[in-house]
Amino acid sequence: MSPRADAVRSRERILEVARQHDARSLRLNDIAREAGVGIGTVYRHFPTVHALIEALSLDSLTRLIDAARVAIAEPDALAALRGFLEHALDLQLADAGLEAVLIDLARTDPAVHSECAAARSTVSSGYADVLARAQRDGVVRDDISSAQLQQLVCGIEHAVRLGAPADRHVLLDVLLAGIRPVPAAVTAR
Repeated sequence: MSPRADAVRSRERILEVARQHDARSLRLNDIAREAGVGIGTVYRHFPTVHALIEALSLDSLTRLIDAARVAIAEPDALAALRGFLEHALDLQLADAGLEAVLIDLARTDPAVHSECAAARSTVSSGYADVLARAQRDGVVRDDISSAQLQQLVCGIEHAVRLGAPADRHVLLDVLLAGIRPVPAAVTAR
């Protein structure tokens, strides 16, 4: 059974109002008041702030999935990895809630937001595929996991937010240099 038209309108109005706020400081009561709906309506659609943040981040997740597909099609593994990580960082800087959606798996209720859980799973697979290819081609060390790579991108996001937007390029360069394979002579010490 499809949702009633007024329920769809209410949900869209809630999302529209929420997009105007910083995802890190959303308050469901404030969103309800500004959207002109009752708090019960907000909770029916989004039982938690995290559920609302997930809904707001679906577009970013879709764009990250697309970025992984583009990276996989890129013939040069290092260029593919760099392009993918740049895109992931740009999306996280533009969508303040995306980091929580990608990293805070414990707070996600797949029964509430199966669409977000499925998208996040696809994003994780994209990270793993891009990383595995870079490792196979010898441009990234073998002892880093895709989860660790996601966490490093989140760390760069935090560093850019603390510093200046122009810092993102040098910080991404440092990340890429840090995950390069370590020469055998260095590891033998």
